[in-house]
Amino acid sequence: MLAWYYTVLIGIVLCLAGVLGGYSYRKSVQEKKIGRTEEYAKKLLDDATRRADEQKKEMILVAKEEVLHLKTEADKEIRTRRNEIQRSERRIIQREESLDKKEESLDKKRDQLALREENLEKKEEELSRLQQEAENYKVKQVQELERIATMTQDEARQMVIERVQKDAYHDAAATVREIESRAKEEGEKKARNIIALAIQKCAADHVAESTVSVISLPNDDMKGRIIGREGRNIRALETATGVDLIIDDTPEAVIVSAFDPVRREIARLAIEKLIMDGRIHPARIEECVEKAKKEVENQIREAGEQAVFETGQHGIHPELVKLLGRMKFRTSYGQNVLKHSIEVSHLAGLMAAELGADVALAKRAGLLHDIGKAVDHEQEGTHVSLGGELARKYGESADVIHAILAHHNDVEPQTVEAVVVQAADAISAARPGARRESLENYIKRLTKLEEIANSFQGVDKCYAIQSGREVRIMVKPDDVTDEGTRVLAKEIAKRIEKEMEYPGQIRVNVIRETRSIDYAK
Repeated sequence: MLAWYYTVLIGIVLCLAGVLGGYSYRKSVQEKKIGRTEEYAKKLLDDATRRADEQKKEMILVAKEEVLHLKTEADKEIRTRRNEIQRSERRIIQREESLDKKEESLDKKRDQLALREENLEKKEEELSRLQQEAENYKVKQVQELERIATMTQDEARQMVIERVQKDAYHDAAATVREIESRAKEEGEKKARNIIALAIQKCAADHVAESTVSVISLPNDDMKGRIIGREGRNIRALETATGVDLIIDDTPEAVIVSAFDPVRREIARLAIEKLIMDGRIHPARIEECVEKAKKEVENQIREAGEQAVFETGQHGIHPELVKLLGRMKFRTSYGQNVLKHSIEVSHLAGLMAAELGADVALAKRAGLLHDIGKAVDHEQEGTHVSLGGELARKYGESADVIHAILAHHNDVEPQTVEAVVVQAADAISAARPGARRESLENYIKRLTKLEEIANSFQGVDKCYAIQSGREVRIMVKPDDVTDEGTRVLAKEIAKRIEKEMEYPGQIRVNVIRETRSIDYAK
């Protein structure tokens, strides 16, 4: 028991001794680390102090070099300015010397001028004396002439003035008549040359079209299939396309009738597709009509783009291009409106080039002048007003809009290009074969011309000739004088303009003939 106690005691003593020894060792190690850290910090401080001294010396050297450089530059600038000042002083001295020489020269010239002035005064005195003598002699001469002519000087002057004025008026009137006649001849000749050149350079083909399309059938049995049971197929076709189908006794043919040319073309393509396919029923009809619509839309777009490309007018709004393409299926008096617009564009460009006007503006206005006809089936208003609204809506210039509005004189033309477009439109429409009219309308127009001419007093006979382009009128020589023929022709022309509608112009030719008859016996 006692031995165990001693053992525990010895263990405790040993533990305490170990703890004390460990503490002593740790303390010594920490003191060594602190010593090394202080030495390292001192070394860093010494290095920093040394580097700061070195940088300070380097900065002082750089500053000295900069000061030396600035001093050198300042010395150089001072020398340069000193040289400039010296040169300026030399120039001033030279200028003073030159001024002194000029002053001496001026003094000499002043003396010479004084001498000349003295001589001139003497000559003026002599001239005044001679003029006085000449005036006295002239007065005496005039008095002698008045005595001889028994007429005062004022009366003679007035007589001469009146004679000169009379001759001058006569010569001026003759000159004015000659100038007017020459200008009229040259103007007419120039206008004919410009129009003839434009027409020769632009000769477009014209195809007469109508408001109906005839579709050929492989056989007459196909008519019954198009009509369908109880007419359901033909009703479906007319409803889907908006046209009238005429199926009559015409062998192997169906007639599509509609005022809207686009609908008529869609119906024609759809029926041709149905005939080729052979399956004709309402569902198939709707399908073919949709395909035909897409095909016609593609044709419209391509036709518009081709017209723009052909006339060289780029930058036109896509909607206007589409409307141009729609005019491919539009006709006016049998004339294709798109071909007419292209021709007007070319004619306007050629005439504008000859006249020195804006060619691009004239061609653009010529191409778009009838754009209103693309929508006049759908909207109220004339094609002129509709065309102006469309051009304004899609960003065309004010000059183009004005030319469109003025091409039928709805507004007064204010620009050369507007007049050129108006003339080109008239040329294209009045070209022989460009437009057609029915025989009934043609006969009515000729009859109306002759009725208007016969309604005037003094008319003996009248004839509408050259397809209604001219009306030739024979008057009674006892009732109408030569001067009266001019007045009669003017009045008949105004009456025709007021009461009739016609393409181009009509020539009114009034003829008065006087016959003198005698007999030899």
